Amino acid sequence: DHLGTRILSACCKMHELVNEGITVVENLSRVRQPLSKMEAVYLITPTEESITKIIADFSESSKPHYKCAHIFYTEACPDELFQKFCKSPAAKYVKTLKEINISFLPIESQVFSLDYPDILPDFYGNIQQSRLKCMERMAGQLATLCATLGEYPIVRYNRDHEYVAEFTQMFQGKLDAYKADDPSMGDAPEKLKSQLVILDRGFDPAMAYDLLPIENDVYRYATNSTPVQNDVEKKALLDESNDLWVKLRHEHIAVVSQEVTTELKKFADTKRMAGKDRASMRDLSQMLKKMPQYQKELSRYSLYLHLAEDCMKRFKEKTDKLVRVEQDLATGTDAEGERVKDPMKNIVPIMLDQEVSSLDKIRVILLLTFAKNGQSEENREKLIKHANIPSADREIITKMSRLGVKIDDKDRSRRSKMERRDRSGQVTYQSSRWIPVMTDVMQDTIDDKLDTKMFPFISGQQSAGVGIPSVRSARPKKSYGWGKDKSAENRTGPRLIIFVIGGISYSEMRAAYEISKANKHWEVIIGSTHLLTPELFLNSLRNLDSSNE
Repeated sequence: DHLGTRILSACCKMHELVNEGITVVENLSRVRQPLSKMEAVYLITPTEESITKIIADFSESSKPHYKCAHIFYTEACPDELFQKFCKSPAAKYVKTLKEINISFLPIESQVFSLDYPDILPDFYGNIQQSRLKCMERMAGQLATLCATLGEYPIVRYNRDHEYVAEFTQMFQGKLDAYKADDPSMGDAPEKLKSQLVILDRGFDPAMAYDLLPIENDVYRYATNSTPVQNDVEKKALLDESNDLWVKLRHEHIAVVSQEVTTELKKFADTKRMAGKDRASMRDLSQMLKKMPQYQKELSRYSLYLHLAEDCMKRFKEKTDKLVRVEQDLATGTDAEGERVKDPMKNIVPIMLDQEVSSLDKIRVILLLTFAKNGQSEENREKLIKHANIPSADREIITKMSRLGVKIDDKDRSRRSKMERRDRSGQVTYQSSRWIPVMTDVMQDTIDDKLDTKMFPFISGQQSAGVGIPSVRSARPKKSYGWGKDKSAENRTGPRLIIFVIGGISYSEMRAAYEISKANKHWEVIIGSTHLLTPELFLNSLRNLDSSNE
C-alpha cells in the first residue's frame, strides 16, 4: 500500500530487491496484472482498505491473482480485521502472516517521519472524530518506532496543549501492549532508561527558510561537459548512501563551500592536475571540465559545487535581506549582540518590498508577533495592509492561535516559556544566530534538568536519574535500529527520542546530531509527522478547517 511503498523506498533500492528474487514492485491500490504462477509478498498497513484489496486478489469468483501470499503488517492488526481476513477465501492462500512493526520512515540515521503531512487540519481542526482517528494512527506508528529500537522509554509531554496530553495517554497504551508481547523490550538498568518527549508544533513555531526545492531526496541541476554543449539536466539522490551528503548535509553553507573546495583540490593534487592555490568555485568548475578521464570520480564534487552555488545564488537574490530581519526578530538582538529596540524599523521595508512574496511577509509578521508575545489587532491589520497580503492568506496569521500560540495581546491564555540556556559564547554565523528551543529541550533532558511542570512525566512514571549512565549495561543483545553505523548495533547507552506533532525543521534535525556528538553516552533520535518547509507549514495553516468529515 502507500505507506508500505514509502517505507520500502526509504530502506532499500530496486536492485537490492532484485538480488533477493523480487521481480516487480506494485502498489496495492492500482490495477495489477494477475501473475498466478508467482508468490506475492504484501507489505501493508492493516487497514480495512488494504485487507479488502488482498481478499479481492484471491476471490472465489475469479482466478487468484497469485500462487500464494506472504503478508507483512507494518503494525499490530486490529482483531476485527484479523477475523474478517481469517473468514475470507484468501486465508487458505496465506503462507506467511507477520506483524513487523515498522510503521514509519527512516529519513536519516537519527531522523524518522510518520509520513503524515496533512496532520494540522486533522489534529488542530474542529472535528473531534478526525482528531481521534489521527491520534490513533500516530500512536500506533510511534509505538512501532519504540518496538523497532527495542525501547520502552519513560514518556514526557509538553502540557501546554490539551490534545498533546490526550495523545500521550493513547500512545502509552499502545506502547504497553508491545511491552506485554515482548517483556524484554527496553529491559536495562534503571539509570539507562531512555526517555521519549512529545511536543507539538506550537511549542516553537518553525519559520526557517529553505533555499532549494528538493523533492523525494532528489536534487535537479543543469550542467554541461564542454562549452559548446547545451545544458543537460542531471538528477542526484541525496540519501544515506551518499557519504559526502551525510557528512555535509547539516553544515552551514560556508563550511560546505570550504569543504568541497578542499576535497576537490586534494583530488586534483593526487592526479597531478595544476590548480591555483586559492581557486574559486568557478575555477574548480572549469578544472572539472578539463579532466574528462576522471568524470566518474569528479561527478560527486560537481554535484556539491552546483548545490553550493545554487544555494548562494538564491540566498543573494532574495533571501539575504529577509534573513537579517528574521534573525533579529527570533533572537531579539542584532548581529553585534545589541538588543533590538525598534523591530518595526527593520520590518516596514520588507512589508513594502514588492519582490518579497506574501508568504514570506506573513512569516515576518508572525515572527514579530512571537517576539512581542502577541500584538493588538489594530497593529496587525496595519502590517497586513502595508504588506498588501491577499485576503485569502490573512487568516493564516490568526489561525496560528489554534496551535496555542499567542497572537492577540488581549488573549489571556499563554504557553509556558522555557528558560533558554546562555549560548552567547557560541560561535555562529550572522545568518543562523537563532538556535531552536528543541536544542535546550534535548540537553536539559539529558542533564535531568527539564522542567517537570512544563514537561510532566506520564502518570505513574518519574525520572530515573538519566544524567550519568551506569558502567554496566543490560541492553538486549538483539540488534535494534536502522542506518549504516555498525557501532550503533553495540550501543549500550540510553536514547532520547523527541517526537513533534506538526512537523520538524532541518535546524531541529541538525540539533539531534550536535547533542549526540556532545553527549557521547546518549543517542538523540528526532522525528515527527513530517518534515517541514515554511511554505508547507503556512499552507497547512491556511487549510486548517479543511479536515475530512
